[in-house]
Amino acid sequence: MPAARNHPLMNWIASALLCLPLVSHAQTDRAAESNSERVVWRKTPISIPLVVGEERLVHFPDSVSVGLPQSLIPLLRSQSINGTLYLLARQPFETTRVMVRSETEGPMYVLDISAAPDEPESRSSTDVQILLETPQDTTAAQVESQYNNRSLPRSYVAMTRYAAQQLYAPTRLMPSQLGVVATPIKAEPVDLVYGGKIEAVPVAAWKAGLQYLTAVKLTNRTRKAVVLDPRELRGAWLAATFQHNRLLPAGSEADTTAVYLVSDRPFDVAL
Repeated sequence: MPAARNHPLMNWIASALLCLPLVSHAQTDRAAESNSERVVWRKTPISIPLVVGEERLVHFPDSVSVGLPQSLIPLLRSQSINGTLYLLARQPFETTRVMVRSETEGPMYVLDISAAPDEPESRSSTDVQILLETPQDTTAAQVESQYNNRSLPRSYVAMTRYAAQQLYAPTRLMPSQLGVVATPIKAEPVDLVYGGKIEAVPVAAWKAGLQYLTAVKLTNRTRKAVVLDPRELRGAWLAATFQHNRLLPAGSEADTTAVYLVSDRPFDVAL
């Protein structure tokens, strides 16, 4: 078993990677391109923060019907069309639990919906796509397709996929790739993201030929949702791959994510 799996933060990375997709950027000077937040339904309430006056879409695997509590009817407009739930908050309101029922043989979904005032820092048009859970024994083909992204050079994709497999794939599916070796990394906060809103802690690193790959844990320190932008990363990176490009406020289940950084020098030098 690779040494990286023994890192104290690897359990966090493992669970997080199974829930969320990668948002990839071939160059760190490119703007964030993903406009969809993917969440796997595991019978845990899914947080849906809204901004007053901004419609947000929630996509389900099949057609659904929603039952709003009486208290939300004057505050929230909801429409369900062909598996997509259109939500528009008219006024701010605290977190309220909403039940969404599949119209086929799917599960009953639980959403925790809240609405905040319309402020420049809180605006976001990110859709939410809810997926059904697949078996934990992920096949090699599933792992490969999950991290395939044509916007990155093949070598970058391969390195990022290899790192993800090292961190969370079942032991029997652990890849043994010649020429890729784990390298030491200090698991201490670093000043990676401009602005001081995001805490960054390296958790694992590898080297393949003349290239280096570092997995960094990112945590939102603020009380507002933050959209991650590769242009706000310090350092000289060949590629940056966000596990997810939007973090919910500090203290939320989704206030933490990861970024994979490819460089032509060790992490501390590239930073």
